[in-house]
Amino acid sequence: MNRYVVLYLLTLFVLIPLDFLFLGIVAKDFFTSQVGAMLGEIRLVPAILFYLLYVVGIVIFVNGAASATWPSTLRYGALFGLFCYATFDLTSLSLLRQWSWPVAIVDISWGAGVTAVSSTAGLVVANWLAPKILRVVTSAAARSGCTASAPSSPADRSSWPRRRRRSPR
Repeated sequence: MNRYVVLYLLTLFVLIPLDFLFLGIVAKDFFTSQVGAMLGEIRLVPAILFYLLYVVGIVIFVNGAASATWPSTLRYGALFGLFCYATFDLTSLSLLRQWSWPVAIVDISWGAGVTAVSSTAGLVVANWLAPKILRVVTSAAARSGCTASAPSSPADRSSWPRRRRRSPR
């Protein structure tokens, strides 16, 4: 299984329960008292699309690089969450009569925190889990008689077929 798939799934599985806990229990009364008249039934398709796309953004911009460390992921996760949630909240504050500064501040702070935590947890667990998954897949392939393997580093690419270079005309 690809490291990015593991990283994506783990980040998603940390983000969703934390967000549901915060929005559905911890801050539910606060948001209801502040913007309750604007709230309606949750529409699943846009909510699912948000989570799926947001985690793609986290993997691309925060924790997906091979050089990512937990301190850098924590820092960049907080910044990514701050920028993304601020985009929504400040736009809502400028356009919606019932959106308030307290709602914007709480939501932006939550976005920064939950993104930092979920991206970092996803990275730490993926870095621990991905090599184990690779080992299982490799040993299963070896047992089945499959001996082909991809080069593990650019130095191992010496056996790759070389492209023919075109001569300048």
